[in-house]
Amino acid sequence: QVQLVESGGGLVQPGGSLRLSCAASGSIFSINGMSWYRQAPGKERELAAAFTSGGNKKYAESVKGRFTISGDNAKNTVYLQMNSLKPEDTAVYYCSYWARYWGQGTQVTVSS
Repeated sequence: QVQLVESGGGLVQPGGSLRLSCAASGSIFSINGMSWYRQAPGKERELAAAFTSGGNKKYAESVKGRFTISGDNAKNTVYLQMNSLKPEDTAVYYCSYWARYWGQGTQVTVSS
């Protein structure tokens, strides 16, 4: 069993930055397989950024160059640094482990 707890969401103006954190506990061996998804109102949940099985990083086209996923294996924690935020980034952001375990989500709202 894996538990995931996100933090760091909030309200930010367009062009601003936020950093999300996800702390994992339980049966997790590394941050490989941890990812950030997001779900905007009325839309399906989509992948924003992830660590692949090989430890590489992948990003949705819509966030490339603006978002950065990083992690700390010693702390079983991953981060999502979000820069140059746009109103269309407004969503609930979920941390996931292999798309099987999910956190409770944290709201990110980009608005002036």
